[in-house]
Amino acid sequence: MNNPIVISPTSRQEGHAELVMEVDDQGIVTKGRYFSITPVRGLEKMVVGKSPETAPVLCQRICGVCPIPHTLAAAEAVDSSLSIDIPKNGKLLREATLAAHNINSAAIHHFLIAPDFVPEDKFATAVESVSTVRKTVQYVVDMIAGEGIHPSDIVVGGMARNISPLAKEKLVERIKELKPTLEAHVELIKNLVLEKGLPTDLGVVDAPTLASDPNYGKNEWFDFDKFSEVLPEEWYDDPEVGKRACSVIPLWNGVNVETGPRARMDDFAGFKDKGVVAQHVARADEMLVNYNWLVDLLDQINTSAGVRADYDPRGNDKLGVGVIEGPRGTDVHMAQIKDGKIQFYSAIVPTTWNIPTMGPATEGFSHELGPHVIRAYDPCLSCATHVMVVDDEDKSVLKNDMVRI
Repeated sequence: MNNPIVISPTSRQEGHAELVMEVDDQGIVTKGRYFSITPVRGLEKMVVGKSPETAPVLCQRICGVCPIPHTLAAAEAVDSSLSIDIPKNGKLLREATLAAHNINSAAIHHFLIAPDFVPEDKFATAVESVSTVRKTVQYVVDMIAGEGIHPSDIVVGGMARNISPLAKEKLVERIKELKPTLEAHVELIKNLVLEKGLPTDLGVVDAPTLASDPNYGKNEWFDFDKFSEVLPEEWYDDPEVGKRACSVIPLWNGVNVETGPRARMDDFAGFKDKGVVAQHVARADEMLVNYNWLVDLLDQINTSAGVRADYDPRGNDKLGVGVIEGPRGTDVHMAQIKDGKIQFYSAIVPTTWNIPTMGPATEGFSHELGPHVIRAYDPCLSCATHVMVVDDEDKSVLKNDMVRI
């Protein structure tokens, strides 16, 4: 006999979602469904009819947790639509911003999962290292991109300004000072996750990985012939879940996928472990990957070189794509510009890719472990919400509308 267990909303994540698990008499999950119940933000609609330069400014506000990937993906999409080749140093500054942000976001996630893994006698140490890591890498984002939350210096065509020689010197100095703390933090988190004793195959799911690049992202990687998406009513086998879910279901080669740190490490670094434990280990390891990348990028930056390209903002109706490998996975923005105005805009964000994979990943284990599975993906629901649920006065769902159509 299957009994439903509903967690609504799921905790220690951005936004609101439900985890609906059918369990047998032993409490083992036989069917897991995870879906967004976060109200739609509508940022993609807001930029339509506006100038190309508006996209990075508005779309970075899709989410306050991951604004850097959205700013970069928006700028890259508009650059692509306008056929802009940004200067090398503009690219380096964008990449350094992302590298620092990805470290910061991983540290935030470690704070959120600390109650799951960190014992009381080590809690202060773990939180202090999170704080030190975040303070340093946020300083990098502030100095390069103008602001840590809503970066004003990431603009269409590249960057608004270069950094000064003194700023570069300070950044290099602070980042190099961070290395021992970061290495100790990564080792601490990995050890605590392994010591927790979670089943090694918890969260293992038969879904291919999705990643465009080991670090920044590759616009040319996105293949429209491989991409498709369906409304939730077409995906979920429970009609009530399908009606209430607020995110479309993106598919790659017709199937749901896993994106994020483990997917990148699997595709580009030979990391073949799977499941919840593997996701936490991969995320921690990727902090050092991003650290080494950031050190290399700072070394390459020429503080006297140009960082922004001249361009014609009118456009010719070309659909541009911006692909960024954010903390939670592959972030894809699309922009189409004609006569100086955005005609079409769409975003397929990491959590949207992961949502159809997360529910089934809870199956085969005790329902008490379900939240562990969800938190391993570090979901971000405001970014992922693209469907408006329309209801009548008694709250009966009438239809789902994809807001970007």
